[in-house]
Amino acid sequence: MRYTTLGHSGIKISPICLGGMSFGRPSSDFHQWTIGPDETRAVIARALEQGINFIDTANCYAHGSSEEFIGTALHELSVPRDEVVLASKVFFNEGGLSREAINREIDGTLRRLGTDYLDLYIIHRFDYNVPMEETMEALDGLVRVGKVRALGASAMYAYQFHNLQLVAEQNGWTQFTSMQNHYNLLYREDEREMIPVCRQYDVALTPYSPMASGHLCRPTWNSESKRSTTDSTMRNKYDAAEAQDMPIIARVAEVAEKHGVPMARVALAWHWARGVAAPIVGCSKPERVDDAVAALDVELTADEVAYLEEPYTAHELVGPAARPGEKQLAGTTNPNAK
Repeated sequence: MRYTTLGHSGIKISPICLGGMSFGRPSSDFHQWTIGPDETRAVIARALEQGINFIDTANCYAHGSSEEFIGTALHELSVPRDEVVLASKVFFNEGGLSREAINREIDGTLRRLGTDYLDLYIIHRFDYNVPMEETMEALDGLVRVGKVRALGASAMYAYQFHNLQLVAEQNGWTQFTSMQNHYNLLYREDEREMIPVCRQYDVALTPYSPMASGHLCRPTWNSESKRSTTDSTMRNKYDAAEAQDMPIIARVAEVAEKHGVPMARVALAWHWARGVAAPIVGCSKPERVDDAVAALDVELTADEVAYLEEPYTAHELVGPAARPGEKQLAGTTNPNAK
């Protein structure tokens, strides 16, 4: 396993991040396809065996039970705390990104994960209802008292991310070192503004949905998996662009056949070719971990990258929280959206 650095934090991470959305108690109002504590432990054990040291979750995933299952698994596996990089998120909770909410939610997250500190604390969305100064000062406070090592952000508009970084810079507060954005071969809108801003601030890209919720793993649009048949959020994120995206999927299948590998490996390899630090991969079985790690052996040529990207056309935004009075965007208010 080759390792990289999480932005300017100095924290060493594997080039694959194990996503925690697959873990937790299933429920009708979150996800019906999550896996239980024993299965979670098996997946995490395989990830650690393969050299993956980076695990991402959120306070809202499976109503907090994702964090619980991860914490329990790490304890049962007797994993030394300094051998794993733990990340979690805050926003889809009472109070959003207010000082009070941040200070309350970090303690709940640490308790559920069974740890004294987080390596990376991520704001899940931009909060229009809280002054940026209040949010950034509260986050900086967590770093100063040792509850958090580094800060990250997730899906938002590039100008919002830039302004948050500027507020931190002007006040001598901790800046973000990672961006967990929506980015894959079917959704590349962040190449216009967000990714250049991240490069400006030496911020690592750790995208969610690197395989577009499975659409980049098969030549057909739909599948019979439990997630495909029950996850309405996934359908809201991608189904409107099916006609736009099928030509890209066809090219992924073509390049995968040329390399003699599953499509998912090509979809992941494209991220590393694009300078992504660590795509977040959700795994419900240990074998899925093996598949993700095997993708590291796939090297795409510049011509192949261009061939995969060529059919892309502009998409409606999916991810950032809509501005007040603006039409609601897909995947913005529901924590199921990642």
